[in-house]
Amino acid sequence: MNQNQSLTQNTATQKEQKKVIYDFGSNNGDDIPYYLKKSDIVIAVEANPVLCEQIQNRFIVEIREGRLFVESCVLTTDDSASEVYFYVHKNDHVLSQFPEPVNADCFEKVLLPSKSVLQLISKYGSPHYIKIDIEHYDEAILRVLFDNNIRPPFISAESHSIEVFSLLVCLGKYNSFKLVDGRSVSQKYNNHRIKVGDKFESYSFPYHSAGPFGDDICGKWISADELFLLLVIEGLGWKDIHATNTVEANIQVQAQSSKRRVAEMVVRYFIKPNMPKLAWTLIQKICAKLFKTDS
Repeated sequence: MNQNQSLTQNTATQKEQKKVIYDFGSNNGDDIPYYLKKSDIVIAVEANPVLCEQIQNRFIVEIREGRLFVESCVLTTDDSASEVYFYVHKNDHVLSQFPEPVNADCFEKVLLPSKSVLQLISKYGSPHYIKIDIEHYDEAILRVLFDNNIRPPFISAESHSIEVFSLLVCLGKYNSFKLVDGRSVSQKYNNHRIKVGDKFESYSFPYHSAGPFGDDICGKWISADELFLLLVIEGLGWKDIHATNTVEANIQVQAQSSKRRVAEMVVRYFIKPNMPKLAWTLIQKICAKLFKTDS
């Protein structure tokens, strides 16, 4: 039996018919109350032991009831090591990261327990939704998930790199997308209508939380072509790309395959983080023509 077959068998038997949400990069746990409303089980994974202790103290009842499991570990792509070095930012804990940072003087290097993403999914069950918010490591986690045929109904990752978009479309094979702007979550989704079971209720998302997922996000699902154009217009950065295959995108842009190939070339060769405003403007004009439909 290969690793993929074993993983599939384990997840099917351990948490059958349970809605499991994985919060990869839980930080201080501000997303957990919402996830508890949307699932049967929440798996909170956070590397920073100080933040993990805050989560455990904050959700004592939910942990006791078996609705929340807190994994205090560094999330990795393989289980070759039981401990790895993690870099805790000295001034802003949300900037802490697993990959060694360029500006190492701003971080404290600590040796912490580690677990692979496959270990955790095998332990707790098939995901209904995965939120990935791990500084400079989202792409690596996405790749190992898709390489092992793990494609949950809903998934999200930060768009600091265009590779996140590419992985979701090409390896993840997702066809419908939404974009959540991190900076405006607490304003846009204040007293926001969310679905809990068969009913709706009002919920306010705190600042620096990831915000809603799935159909709780405002707007219609859009295609990969539309998402590409949206990223060109709005830029990369503190924005979560949400993807699903459970609903069809509201396709307003019909791009021919040749146009799509040109778009992919633009992404591959020209779009870079912190791109000058003039360069973004030029690419925006090119893509506006590229995706313009005939009247």
